[in-house]
Order: sequence, then C-alpha cells, then structure tokens
Amino acid sequence: MNRYIPVTAEDRRRMLGVVGAASVDDLFSGIPVQVRQKKASDLPKALSEPEMLRDLRALSGKNLNADDAICFLGAGVYDHFIPSAVDSIVSRGEFTTSYTPYQPEVAQGTLQAIFQYQTMVCELTGMEISNASMYDGASAAAEAAVLAASATKKRTVLCGRNVHPQTRQTVRTYCWSRRLEYAELPAENGRIDRAALAKALEGGDAAALIVQSPNFFGNLENLQELGDAVHEAKGLFIVSSDLLALGTLEAPGKLGADIVVGDGQTAGNPMNFGGPAFGFIAVNKPLMRKMPGRICGQTTDSQGRRTFVLTLQAREQHIRREKATSNICSNQNLCIVAASVYLSLMGPQGLRDIGGQILAKSAYAVEQLEKTGKFRRAFPGVPSFRETALLCEEPVDKLNARLLQQGILGGYSLEAEYPRLKNGWLLAVTESRTKEEIDRMVAVAGGDAR
Repeated sequence: MNRYIPVTAEDRRRMLGVVGAASVDDLFSGIPVQVRQKKASDLPKALSEPEMLRDLRALSGKNLNADDAICFLGAGVYDHFIPSAVDSIVSRGEFTTSYTPYQPEVAQGTLQAIFQYQTMVCELTGMEISNASMYDGASAAAEAAVLAASATKKRTVLCGRNVHPQTRQTVRTYCWSRRLEYAELPAENGRIDRAALAKALEGGDAAALIVQSPNFFGNLENLQELGDAVHEAKGLFIVSSDLLALGTLEAPGKLGADIVVGDGQTAGNPMNFGGPAFGFIAVNKPLMRKMPGRICGQTTDSQGRRTFVLTLQAREQHIRREKATSNICSNQNLCIVAASVYLSLMGPQGLRDIGGQILAKSAYAVEQLEKTGKFRRAFPGVPSFRETALLCEEPVDKLNARLLQQGILGGYSLEAEYPRLKNGWLLAVTESRTKEEIDRMVAVAGGDAR
C-alpha cells in the first residue's frame, strides 16, 4: 500500500534519529502506560488494493444516483448540468490546496478568484457588496436576520412559511441563541399572506422580513410590494434566492431588497448527496461593516500594481468576541471557485438561455401531467420557476415508489411539512431533462409503466 503510505523502514529510522528516539515506543514514552492501548485494534484483516476497490465499488453501487436515474427531485438541491471545464479548472493544485489567504503576498490567485466571485454575486443580486461566501444558504439567511436586528435595534424576525424548511429551522435557532423573537407568516395560494404580513408589521418591532423567491414551492413572490410594506414599518427586507435563478429573474436589489442571500449549489456545484455547496450574502454599503465573514478588496501595492487583500474582517478571530458580527470563520473557497468558473463560462446570455429552457420544460411537464387527469396545480395562476407544487390523486410515497422502479427519482412529498397540501408533490424540472425523459415520467406517473 505504498501508494497511500510512502514511508519505508529506512525513512522511519532516519526520522526517529532526527528527533532523538530509539524506537516508536520510545517516541511515545511520554504517554502514561495506564492509558495506552494494551492490544492491537480489533479490525478486519487489511485488504489488497484490488480487493478494496472491488468492495468500494460494490458499496457505492447500492446507491441510485442522478447519473443512473432521471431526476425530478429538487427541494433545495438540483440536477443542473455542469460543464467539464469546471471540474478541470477547480482540480488544479492552486485551487484544491489553497485555504485561508491571510498572506496576500503569496495568495494573490486565491484572493483574485474570491474578488471575481464577489463581483458576479453583486451583478446577479443587484447589490453593492458581497462577502467571500457563507457555509450554506440557511446560515446565510440566519446571519442576515442577526445583521438586521443589529442594524435596526429591533427584536422580531418575520419569516415566510414558504421559505425552505431547513432555512426556517436555522433562522429559528439563531434567533433563540440571540434572544430574538421569531415569527412565521402563513402562505396564501403559495405566496406570503399580505394580510398576515400587515398585521405582523403593526407593532413596529419587526427587524426584518425574510422572503424566498423562488420560494420552497417554486413560486415567485411580488418582491416590490413586500419590500415596500416592510420598509414602511422601518424594517429590512431580506430576499433568499439562488444564483442560477437570478440569471433569469430581476435582481432583488432592484426590487427593494436590503440583503440578498441564498445557496450557490445551482451554479457549477454537484449535488453530492445534498452538499457541500455554499451560501452567499450581499448588502448595500450602509450595511457592509455589519456583514459576517470575510470580504476581499482591491487595492495597489507599493509599486502601484493592482493587488487583492482581505478587508473589513469583523470576525471574532480578528477582534474582541463581543464586538464581532459573527463567528463564521471561513468561506467555501473551492465551491465558489467552481461557481465563478461556471458563471464565467455561461455568461449573461447563457444563464438566460438556461432559464428559458427551465421555464419551457417545466411548463411542458406540468401540462402533460395535467392531461392525465391525475394531477392539478396546487397554486393555479401563480408564476413559478424550476419547481411546481402539484396535487396527486394518490399518496406521493406510492407514486414515487412506482417511478423509482422505472429508474426515475420523483418529486418531493410536501404533506409532512405542509399538512394542508394532502398528496402534495413538488416537481423539479431543470435544463438537464429531455422531452423523452419528461414523457417517460408522465407515462409512469399517469399509470402507464411503459
């Protein structure tokens, strides 16, 4: 197994000699005898490399993946096409081995990649400042809620019930830890209930409203109206979205958003069993000193050359803990490089083309399912993007089991989280789906298992 542990007996002897130890036992003599392991670990016999590879292939073969099945499952992680160039570029040693760019003189490549990522996020969100990324979309929304409470000196965070359930759980936990009040607003026909929002804003203690668009049902919210309402109550407007969707939809910053957050998985990052991906957060200049994480800035060096540095690091690593805006101490650097490569390859027109395909294929899939007479839209007349909530004639578990037998990953069951949506089925259609795949899914879902 020298491929993995390339240390020979002579190498060990020389290393022990350098540290002044006669043997490995001598090296660990400082560990008290009573806490040392008395016998060898009870592990199976070591496998040869061919045996190990066979075992790992057999184990991985038990998983059904999106390469072997047709995927209509979304709910936060999506099967979008990723050009081969993305993996080729991010696999370069300069990116895969880089970590925290604390020393700008030796980290210009990494810092430039972060700066370019921040620039693209600002362009897509319509905001002025982006940080170097967050852990995920849920923590980005939660950090935005804390930021809003700090900026407004108010204690209540409002969140739509049609925001992703995991995001709501994370925001609720952050609010509990910061002693903030958390309140959820009901959905009316798949979008935030305007009457409930107006009532929640009456007390004047709302620090922020968190809205997702496209929301968990795939529906598009009227951001301009929602933003106007929360601004009239002197609160901040937080909009959650995703980078690929923002290539087609109007930038939230142009519709009144004060903070834009979301998940970047849709931009060049594979699904990877649900992660990892990365979160993004962007604000306008008045809020930039309250933004969590790190920000990469551009300046000039002593010789007048363009250079990149970390700036405005209001993290507990760098300043007194009680003064820190957040304990987020890192960014998802390799994931954001993948997103930057993807967005650069696609360009504005490419993103619009992808969005157009998603809209057309989603409309076709829903129309064909409705023609079977076994499905209807949960929220008729409401515009959506990539995902559509449908109501089925049969339990979703039964439907998805039938699809799985035919090599199709069906949509997400909504009923457990939203009991009023009995037999609710959240169908995701990306640009990766072909007409033939959609027709096959419709045939099986409609009862024809051809």
